[in-house]
Amino acid sequence: MKIANDRKTNRREFLGGATAASFMIIKPGLVRGTAANSAARLGLLGCGNRGTHDATSMTSVSDARIVALADLFEDRLQKAKSTFDNMAQSKGYPGIDSAQMYRGPKAYEQLANSKEIDGVIIATPSYFHPTHLEAAVEAGKHVYCEKPCGIDIPGTRRVLEAGKKVNGRFSLAIGLELSYATSFAEMVRRIQSGEVGKTAFAEAYYYAPPVILPPWPDVSPDERKVRNFFHYTDMCGGQILDQGIHPLDVVNRCLQTHPVKAVGTGVRRVIHDDGDCWDLTSVIYTYPETTVTFSCTWFDNGWWDVCERFFGDKAVAEAHYSGPVAIYGDTVWSVGQVGGGHTPSDFSAAGVFKSNIGDADTEKAKEFMQSVISGQHRNEAESGVEATRTAILGRMAATMGREVTWDEMLRSEEVLDPHIDLHKVS
Repeated sequence: MKIANDRKTNRREFLGGATAASFMIIKPGLVRGTAANSAARLGLLGCGNRGTHDATSMTSVSDARIVALADLFEDRLQKAKSTFDNMAQSKGYPGIDSAQMYRGPKAYEQLANSKEIDGVIIATPSYFHPTHLEAAVEAGKHVYCEKPCGIDIPGTRRVLEAGKKVNGRFSLAIGLELSYATSFAEMVRRIQSGEVGKTAFAEAYYYAPPVILPPWPDVSPDERKVRNFFHYTDMCGGQILDQGIHPLDVVNRCLQTHPVKAVGTGVRRVIHDDGDCWDLTSVIYTYPETTVTFSCTWFDNGWWDVCERFFGDKAVAEAHYSGPVAIYGDTVWSVGQVGGGHTPSDFSAAGVFKSNIGDADTEKAKEFMQSVISGQHRNEAESGVEATRTAILGRMAATMGREVTWDEMLRSEEVLDPHIDLHKVS
């Protein structure tokens, strides 16, 4: 499948030369295709750090309001309520009504079916994404769902089927925001337009410190597993689904296709949390005309970096979270910071970074909210699933210890299931 840029509107065209401040006061004309007299009303499903950041981004770039919250855990609900009540007060809005606070295993359905919201932000553990996305789509709500689109192939099939039901009625966005960073978006555009030429080889990596989470010694093992889902393969899909998906998404967009096969390996050698995720995964992907190497770690001490490089017959391109974003060769182009590299203290488990991707979340939020407000609806189900499946292909090849083709992967019926009784957890 050829991957084009998902955006129908160029960022500069959308802003029209306006300042960021003028964008902040854009008034909504359409919410779900009907005239609205107030700002888009959003509900947050999953009130942890990432969900709170996503919701804050939506409200900071538009007149959207967070009016409902849902989570398994009361402590997270109350923390999020305090955050968004304070935000509402600063803008002259009332706080979140207690009747729009939902807790427990069915909270996602209650939130999705609330008549008080126009859209749902999904930032729950990755295992739940297909179920929660399906519920929001069935309720006819705009959906912003964090990546990945599930952690196994059956889950991604469900997301694709849900995407078909959107049918231009509302927006469905997947939280793959890396290519929305201004500098990365420009590099993708230049590679797609042929400035690197025929790309024979590419490499990508995500070298990061471990995700340190509280030990939660006084809760049940199942509750600990939900709260610290990043540590468990049957909850997050492994490091390649959780973090590696970002550079792999950029590779797919630059090459405008997906891999046809992969071989790989991985180990759990350094980290010592209660989970089972590997701390090293290394994969060689074969694309139709390109070989791509990918690796990711969860144990770097003293330095970390995320990068994609493309080697073509006209030029070489590279993009770092911190460091150069550049093309060298027949075309010479460069933006971004000189030097590069991070210390562990710069890493964010919530995915909130500065440097070259400092505007990624903001730009993604702008384009999602513009699609909601304008009625020019977006549907990222296919591109989100393609990035997710690229990561799943790498994980399958690494765990099986042999070559796995894209077609074989698509036939997989393996379901990763943590077998947790959420009624007991909540």
